[in-house]
Amino acid sequence: METVFISRFELLLDALAQEMEVYAPRCGAESSTFVRYDPKAPDGVAFNPARLCTPAKEFLFPLRERAAAFPHPLEPEAARPFAVMGLKDCDLKALRILDCVFLEDDEFRDPFYAARREAMFIVSSDCTEPTDSCCCVLFGGQVFPESGFDLNLSRIRDGYLVQPGSPKGAMFLSRYLDRFAGVPSAALTERQHERQKTTEQIERLNAAYRLDRKVDEIVQAGQDVPLFDEMAAECVECQACTRICPTCHCFYLFDTLDTDIFARMKMWDSCVRRDFARVAGGANPRQILGDRTRHRLLHKFVYFLERHGLYMCVGCGRCIDACAGGLDLRELLTQLNRERVSKGQG
Repeated sequence: METVFISRFELLLDALAQEMEVYAPRCGAESSTFVRYDPKAPDGVAFNPARLCTPAKEFLFPLRERAAAFPHPLEPEAARPFAVMGLKDCDLKALRILDCVFLEDDEFRDPFYAARREAMFIVSSDCTEPTDSCCCVLFGGQVFPESGFDLNLSRIRDGYLVQPGSPKGAMFLSRYLDRFAGVPSAALTERQHERQKTTEQIERLNAAYRLDRKVDEIVQAGQDVPLFDEMAAECVECQACTRICPTCHCFYLFDTLDTDIFARMKMWDSCVRRDFARVAGGANPRQILGDRTRHRLLHKFVYFLERHGLYMCVGCGRCIDACAGGLDLRELLTQLNRERVSKGQG
């Protein structure tokens, strides 16, 4: 099915709500997040011009959940279909990264993640107003999605273009043809113009951070410089960077007695935390914060790339916004690159 036109955002929301739970963007002056959509009380739900503060991983990888039980085995419950609206290209790339972790290896496939992923209906959208911290173009991203969605919205002057990206998305549109209209060629031209304008805007925002080498080469070359310790001096170890990151997926397992069963719980963890790498005998190879900072970047740009062929950073900029110490990943990479050049390394 081809791209169609819809005049109002709420018409699509209402159609989705007839079939599944819908989580839609709500943008405030200071923050933006997903809220459960109620057709009777829209409560400020609207098209989001940039990625939300909240990462989509919360829908698939909960902060805390039961992972196993004894003596009775724990099986994932059938997940109810749900739609998440307003995901941007960086968010879709983040989901692909999480899929590598939780779905790629059949032996270690996470059945709870898999059940939620299968039930998830993705409605992405083009970026129209990137934030000051958005930097997807530095890591191979762009301001509009081309894959990984069921439907994608592009805002134009009189409404929205709705593009199906999967058989599931095309089938949904076919069930609600009365809500959509055909697309004049002028609307497609307008979409292309808006995408180009937004691309130029985000390129200007990040012009000072453009690098002349691949990020993994820069991080590897600079892993022994004192810059990581200098950066650590500004870090307050709040772990906000890993909590808000759409791709960070470290978790901690612990056992607890829950009524009449023993439960193994899984909850988010952070490599920034001092005891993250501590082993049973008490030794800790990354007790120093600078070492943990270095490890985080090596994991993002070197280790994950070696294993899965992808950077584990999508350039959403959430960590920049959340950092209580005012640290900016772009500035760190730029400084590492300067160190490399000053030493004559390529």
